[in-house]
Amino acid sequence: MNQATIAAAIAAAAAVALALALPGGAAPTAAPATPDAKGGAAPLKATVSHWWTSGGESAAIRQFADAYTRAGGQWIDQAVAGADQSRASTINRIVGGNAPVAAQFNTSKQFRDIVDQGLLNNLDEVAAKGNWDAILPQTIIDAIRIDGHYYAAPVDIHMPAWFFYSKAAFAKAGITGEPKTWEEFIAQLDRLKKAGLIPLAFGGQVWQEKILFDAVFALAGGADLYLRIYRDRDARAVQSAAFRDVLVKFRSLRAYTDAGAPGRNWNDATALVVSGRAGVQIMGDWAKGEFTSAGQVAGREFGCFPGFGAKAPYIVAGDAFVFPKTSRPQVVKAQQLLATVMTAPGPQVEFSVRKGSIPIRPDVDMSRLDLCARTGIAIMQDRTRQLANAEMLLDPDLNGALQDVLTNYWNRNETPEFAQQAFAQAMKDYAW
Repeated sequence: MNQATIAAAIAAAAAVALALALPGGAAPTAAPATPDAKGGAAPLKATVSHWWTSGGESAAIRQFADAYTRAGGQWIDQAVAGADQSRASTINRIVGGNAPVAAQFNTSKQFRDIVDQGLLNNLDEVAAKGNWDAILPQTIIDAIRIDGHYYAAPVDIHMPAWFFYSKAAFAKAGITGEPKTWEEFIAQLDRLKKAGLIPLAFGGQVWQEKILFDAVFALAGGADLYLRIYRDRDARAVQSAAFRDVLVKFRSLRAYTDAGAPGRNWNDATALVVSGRAGVQIMGDWAKGEFTSAGQVAGREFGCFPGFGAKAPYIVAGDAFVFPKTSRPQVVKAQQLLATVMTAPGPQVEFSVRKGSIPIRPDVDMSRLDLCARTGIAIMQDRTRQLANAEMLLDPDLNGALQDVLTNYWNRNETPEFAQQAFAQAMKDYAW
């Protein structure tokens, strides 16, 4: 479902959408519940739509479900495999009058249309009691606070450009340290290939290709060029020699993938690194959850680094839950309780340990987090290294159009110059 279709569907449904404002008062940790038929307290039921279905993801979201149950709720899991499919399902259910109590989106502009149509409850009361203004990074606030109101509960901070590597594979290839430059990285891929290993574990899906490109873009092109193009829509920057060099470096990595890469799921690519069959995967830190599920420990069986050198840009991304508009008091209470539980320090740590992300807040117990997470938390303290991910800067339609340009370039025999022109045309077609 593309953004134009979503907007049309939302507009058609807006006339019948419930428009009552969110009642005041955020739910306490243990929410009051309506008495059931036997006089006991009935739990606050919450249908929760999300796309976390892999082993590490499932273990992570169970932490929220268990915490919600302990707080007096009843979590009804409604997982839909695939992020695009899950979001489309949510939109269809909102339009059809069968909305879930809460639904997952990325921390991005993906839910802007349903905010604009008045189809979400805001979380201002929960945010005020949770002191979100003070504890959340500005990059996250900018994505979830719209026209002065909070419309999503952020649940994690992900960095989509981590490098995960198998220590066994590196040892087999005679590699003794992490690369400090792009050139060193390419040299290490060559050594892995010579050792008979898959140098770069990769899943040839459109969104994975975009993640790989943005990693190369931020690291090889630099934050300034990245922002000039994604944030400022600078047409001259798209046509620059520096951007051409980014495109060349991006597609050069294709030679280090294996024949089985096209169509491979991201977690299957991670499994290649976990097993030592592949050397490196460039993927979001959610991949770390797969290592954890396999009993591997960062710094022991696998290593991780977020880029080359001490000042590499740190791309900020994440996930958030939105809460469809309703006037039913028990559903509103369930929404407030969910938002409170998901953003609380304890569940944040338990979730992050299993998901591979870092918590949205700094006031948590860091001792349970691994080497990679602690590295990410330390980097996040340096605001100059924080770089908003493309979905925070681009409307979904434009982001999708650029994904199409990049997947064509990755998979076809196109020149970098042709890709530059296609990139520029997409930005022109979807200009504000």
